[in-house]
Amino acid sequence: MSLPLRHPNADHDQNFSKDDNVSIAGHYGAAGVEAGSDIGNEGAHGDFSAIDPTTGVKRGLKTRHLSMMALAGIIGPGLLIGSGGALSAGGPASLIIGFGIIGIIAFSIMQSLGELTTLYPSGGAFTELGDRFVDKAFGVAVGWNYFIIWVCVLANEYNVISSVVVFWSDAVPIWGYFLIFWFVFLGFQLLGIETFGEAEFWLALFKIVGLIAYFLFSIIYSAGGVPGTPAFGFHYWKDPGAFVDGFKGVASVFVFCSTFYAGVESVAVAATETKNPRVAVPMAIRQVFLRIVVVYMGSALFFGLTCPSNAAGLVGGSSRALRSPMTVALQNAGWENGVHLINAFIFVTCLSAVNSSIYIGSRTLLFMAQDGKAPKFLGWTDGRGVPIPAIVLTNLCGALSMMNVSTGASKAYGYIVNLSGVSTFLVWGSISFIHIRFRSAWKAQGHSVDELPFKSMLYPWNAYFGLGANVFLAFVQGWATLAPFDAGNFVDAYILLPLFGIIFLIYKFANKTELRNIREVDLSYGRRRDLEEAKIEVHIPGQLKWWQRLFKSA
Repeated sequence: MSLPLRHPNADHDQNFSKDDNVSIAGHYGAAGVEAGSDIGNEGAHGDFSAIDPTTGVKRGLKTRHLSMMALAGIIGPGLLIGSGGALSAGGPASLIIGFGIIGIIAFSIMQSLGELTTLYPSGGAFTELGDRFVDKAFGVAVGWNYFIIWVCVLANEYNVISSVVVFWSDAVPIWGYFLIFWFVFLGFQLLGIETFGEAEFWLALFKIVGLIAYFLFSIIYSAGGVPGTPAFGFHYWKDPGAFVDGFKGVASVFVFCSTFYAGVESVAVAATETKNPRVAVPMAIRQVFLRIVVVYMGSALFFGLTCPSNAAGLVGGSSRALRSPMTVALQNAGWENGVHLINAFIFVTCLSAVNSSIYIGSRTLLFMAQDGKAPKFLGWTDGRGVPIPAIVLTNLCGALSMMNVSTGASKAYGYIVNLSGVSTFLVWGSISFIHIRFRSAWKAQGHSVDELPFKSMLYPWNAYFGLGANVFLAFVQGWATLAPFDAGNFVDAYILLPLFGIIFLIYKFANKTELRNIREVDLSYGRRRDLEEAKIEVHIPGQLKWWQRLFKSA
């Protein structure tokens, strides 16, 4: 079944010239008209249905919801606490190098994803596109690796949120708090996509305001603005030092940083449930640039500026507890009770992060199940478009966080981060490869780049860079486990590399799948119109400044 392309009253699209880049004509230009011309009016109404006719989910996310998800969605304990592990393992200079390099790679991946998802805002995102443009076995391997990322992230977030509450009161054991939160988040997810989108919007806004407040505090603190504390500037870059353990320290930072960045690609998963994907997705993709510069690079700079890399309690340290670099900084500044403020901030960000992780993981399962890549029962949605079985199973996987009962929160966090970090490299590299295959098919079937509603910057260089960089980092990230050799950490660092290949080969040989012929792949399936395109105003590129074009959806 092909998703409909044409609305019966949409002939006005043809009146625009191909140079009119906008939300109506530019997004549904020559390619859209041509591809949709063979699809009858019976299916065209699906473009404007509140429930997606293929996946059964509700198109309830607004443009502002997706934009805020791109700016600050998923940001939670990974950044606020996990960055302490990167700082401890590599030092402040390694932290900036790691955030910077992974940021460049993330921007490259988002450019590829923007081109693909704007054209195909279909269920399954890059999992389905891996099937269409490469091989169904490839799509299966990518999909399950992506689900592994969110199982790991979810477990870490449950680990942190339970640990934060235990810090305030240990009257209830940590597993008891986990069960309480488990039922609360399950109930919230079942309320529907509009509730999720609205909550994410305000929680993401809160996270941005909180981080900027901490950045301002860091400037004042390091400049000597806190009474009783002399100006120290970049003292921690000298003592204990800018780097920890040389290149091995830098290499280990990449895994942590990739985990922090995991989620920037989630706008592709949410595209199917977005009212106006051809407007919202390009805008969200471009706003990831702000996320990289302000949120990630800002955090790398100010965490390393205000917290020494050898502080006790950072992830990877000897303590069984978890401490954020922000907590260390406030306590060093003389505000012992500042730990409660930071814990409260972390707690609120955890609410958003857990919520988002369940959402992304459940939708990944849903779309895979509907496409035969996962058990069929996981592909069911109720009449409100809520995928109940997928939500319940994804949330159940969060119980992995309870390994902290025996290992301690810090070690549990480190183990799970390694798994999610490697999966991120594999999925990101796969997105670049899918983009390369798509462009080859687009060209082979006689289409022009001008027909694309969103054009990836610097293609093909950015796509090949994304592919090569992620393959390289997937292999180099476990460098620190080789000398001296640590069998347990080595397995933790590299187990998912052969697992990707095993999933691919088993499915391929069991189902006798074949590599897609780029001249025969369907370039029309999965494209649809915006629900509210009548409200979208026209923008002519020549009327916009370069900096406006960077963040506009046009």
